[in-house]
Amino acid sequence: MADIMLEITLVKSVIGSQRRQKATVKALGLKRRGQTVVRPDTKAVRGMVLAVRHLLSVSKAVTRD
Repeated sequence: MADIMLEITLVKSVIGSQRRQKATVKALGLKRRGQTVVRPDTKAVRGMVLAVRHLLSVSKAVTRD
């Protein structure tokens, strides 16, 4: 059984956001608007997504076994 993965997309720019929010987006591996990354569904990643949820779009990633 594969682990659940999250597909995270930056939908709004971080310009004008607080430093902490910019750092969170960077820690998720996102650099530019429209970029998508796939991360494991862990408590740490969920917490980071929750902190900047107004800038992101999140969905479950389709994985092949």
